[in-house]
Amino acid sequence: MTDAFIFDHVRSPRGRGKAGGALNAITPINLAAQVLASLRDRNELDTSILDDVILGCVAPVGEQGANVGRVAAMYAGYAENVPGQQLNRFCASGLEAVNNAAAQVMSGQADAVVAGGLESMSRVPMMSDGGAWAIDPQVAYQTYFVPQGISADLIATLGGITRMDADSYAVSSQQRAAHAWNKGYFSKSIVPIVDHVGNIVLDHDETVRGDATVESLGQLNPAFAAMGAQAGFDDVAIQKYPQVEAIDHIHTAGNSSGIVDGSAAVLVASEEAGERMGLKPRARIRSFASIGSEPTIMLTGPAPASEKALKRAGMSTSDIDLWEFNEAFASVVLHYMDVLNIAHDQINVNGGAIAMGHPLGATGAIVLGTLLDEMERRDLATGLVTLCIGAGMGTALSLIHISEPTRPAPVSRMPSSA
Repeated sequence: MTDAFIFDHVRSPRGRGKAGGALNAITPINLAAQVLASLRDRNELDTSILDDVILGCVAPVGEQGANVGRVAAMYAGYAENVPGQQLNRFCASGLEAVNNAAAQVMSGQADAVVAGGLESMSRVPMMSDGGAWAIDPQVAYQTYFVPQGISADLIATLGGITRMDADSYAVSSQQRAAHAWNKGYFSKSIVPIVDHVGNIVLDHDETVRGDATVESLGQLNPAFAAMGAQAGFDDVAIQKYPQVEAIDHIHTAGNSSGIVDGSAAVLVASEEAGERMGLKPRARIRSFASIGSEPTIMLTGPAPASEKALKRAGMSTSDIDLWEFNEAFASVVLHYMDVLNIAHDQINVNGGAIAMGHPLGATGAIVLGTLLDEMERRDLATGLVTLCIGAGMGTALSLIHISEPTRPAPVSRMPSSA
């Protein structure tokens, strides 16, 4: 089997996912294309050698529909012979795109693939694509459907995670993200996003609040209590988990992931292809795995997915130096840390989606890049990245750090024809 390596990654900054957010005027295709163009330009990449472009997208409708992988690659000026595809594994789509790229390389069916994702949540709101699970009463009834926020509160209730626990974790995420930005830890991988005349519209994650405190977060009202009571979702969850007398609604806008716009791209290739491109590998992909889990509680899949990926790699949790877990909700991360016995100083050390936001289809590729950059900065050998997923799933990838090559500074420029 051929080894698959990561040679480089870039991402956009994350903008508030609503009207007035810095990236709201940037179309999804433009947002993805600027990142693809930057990955090409900073590596002087001849894109004709690529076998595929794979982009995750969770709401592939409207201007995010019709195969954004192919259209964004064309708009970025990639060679005409490069195909493209989009995929959807909900919140793990960006990481699953990388896993798919690695699978192509490992099986010998591809030499080099660009993978990543995008989500413009200010322009294509979450749930724009509908779906039978949420809106077909028969399907929802049979599968005990509840929204993710109810699932997160159910995890907290079953695990004894308090509002103080969640808010304290959220404050640490904000403080770590602010510290990382102040120290420039993200700078080598960020692509400033520009408008149609080349003016920078955003060069930093727009939602970081390093001044957040437990006291300020404590003033926020629970986000899912009314939904749980008025729409009956609490009753559905309790039907599935009758040991729970009542759902303790601890999650708020302050300890849940932010709604944002963003995109990311990762170059995955064989060692031989890297030599042809004149690039040194930054990390070797050791293993990856996805699993299904109970869909009402929904968000507990990352632990078994991580264990499956580690087993495939012949590794255990003690072999991992650094962990990256998407902060969909505070309770989900706290549960994961408890199940796998991970210390807080080994996971999400530069903050996460509670501080910087969760652009659904892009997040998996973003957190993978965040992990790799920090492994290189600390000169660590092994890392694992994972995400919880809607409908009860989990996806994980383990990687081994190789070396850090000398790379040019990030650039963001579209081809003149675009």
